Amino acid sequence: MAGRADGTRQREAGTGEHADWAAELLDHLRPAGRDVHRVVSWLASAVHGTVSLQDGTGRLLAGTRAVPDDSPLADITSGRIATAALEDRGRHLRLVRVERVHPAPAAVLAVTRETPFDRRASDIVTHTAQVLELLLAGHESTAAGHRLRRATADLRLAILQLLMVEDTVSARRVAAGLWPGLLDTDTACVYVVECGAGERDRLTEECLSVTGDLALVVRCPAMDGHVIVLSPHDAAGQELRALVGRLPGVFLGGSARQSLARTATAYGQAVSALAVARFRPQQAAVYAERTRPERLMDPAALHGWAARLLRPLDRLPHHTRAELLATTRLGLEFTAVNTAKILGVSRNTVRARMDRVETLLRTDFGDLRVRATVHLALSAQAGLDQHGADGGPARPGPASLTDVLAGPALGAWAGDLLGRLEPDARNLRRTLRTWIAAGGNAERAAQTLGVHAQTVREHVRSAEPVLERQLLAAGSDLYEVVLAHLVAGDLAEPALPGTKTDHPDSPVHG
Repeated sequence: MAGRADGTRQREAGTGEHADWAAELLDHLRPAGRDVHRVVSWLASAVHGTVSLQDGTGRLLAGTRAVPDDSPLADITSGRIATAALEDRGRHLRLVRVERVHPAPAAVLAVTRETPFDRRASDIVTHTAQVLELLLAGHESTAAGHRLRRATADLRLAILQLLMVEDTVSARRVAAGLWPGLLDTDTACVYVVECGAGERDRLTEECLSVTGDLALVVRCPAMDGHVIVLSPHDAAGQELRALVGRLPGVFLGGSARQSLARTATAYGQAVSALAVARFRPQQAAVYAERTRPERLMDPAALHGWAARLLRPLDRLPHHTRAELLATTRLGLEFTAVNTAKILGVSRNTVRARMDRVETLLRTDFGDLRVRATVHLALSAQAGLDQHGADGGPARPGPASLTDVLAGPALGAWAGDLLGRLEPDARNLRRTLRTWIAAGGNAERAAQTLGVHAQTVREHVRSAEPVLERQLLAAGSDLYEVVLAHLVAGDLAEPALPGTKTDHPDSPVHG
């Protein structure tokens, strides 16, 4: 009787000990505790030994390497045996195969201790190997999912970059595999959604969720807080507007509908509209919502002048010409670094391409007036390529820049835009005019005005909400304001081929 009672107590004690270590082991499967290294450390403590987890190549996954060179690791990883136990110079070794998600090779859990393995230690090792299988499977599935999402995101970016350089054929070919039919269209809108940099991953997922297969959603490679969405369908734009309306601190800028070959132009328009969206209660704006100066110009004069100005590029092979034009359009909108990120090339490549365009056009992009007028010519030519005969005659005509900038409608637009600055007692209009004439250089403008450079910057920054345009960042907004100064006669026309250059190279008004 006494013996049976003692046996019962021993079994109860064993059951309790099993319950204790099993509960501890199971805790490692909770969401907050799923860490292979922690499990291996726990096992070493539980069996009072040294533990390692390594794959079939010998790479240590966790723990401390303590496996003899002559151990049967290869037999276990190859599947010839599942477990092995051996003694080496007074130390006891237990090896257990740990399965992994195919095609990853199996791993081996190796436990070494100075005393032989009893039933308790053997059970702990066996069950820990099972827990490690679950954790590795979960980690590898998560890693595989992450790699798939990364590859898909890289593919979306590659498609966008092809569209940016007008290679629509390759873009359609790449997109057809994962998003069949997405680019089976001639036109699309580009949207840029802005949020805090730390929120972009969540916003990207939101954009993917609301647009589904109706749009190409890309994390902007140049701006950390931007998500670019190219959508051939109007429904996607409506969904994005609704999404932004639900999210405080998130803004949406959209382009006018453009041909796929004008994706770079559409992107610039979306960024420009984004600047307006920041000042609007609905947090969204579309570029077509405001009057663009080129719409007020005589189409025949505009297209004839633009064709003659850009004629030196027509002698280039089609692919080279398209590459230079796309790079220049973006390079006039953004810095060389950001343009390089958007196109997926080096900044030296961007600079070399723009230098080549400068040489061909015999001009200097350091002059804001030159940048604004070349930007106008590129936009006009892109519009003619899209609309064909509807955009006016494509043949070069005798019109000069003076002719292009003439007309009562354009004059009224320029007067209204710049007139918004008049009520400010600081004479923002004079500061802005001088700053533009100085190439956007605050120090040079300050010397002309006899004020501090910081004062110039503050005046330009103060003009931005009044004009609803970004000025300190070069781009479409700034170029429209430069054109307004040219139309109003506040600045002299730049010296460009195809323009009348009878004016002095200085502001008309001091």
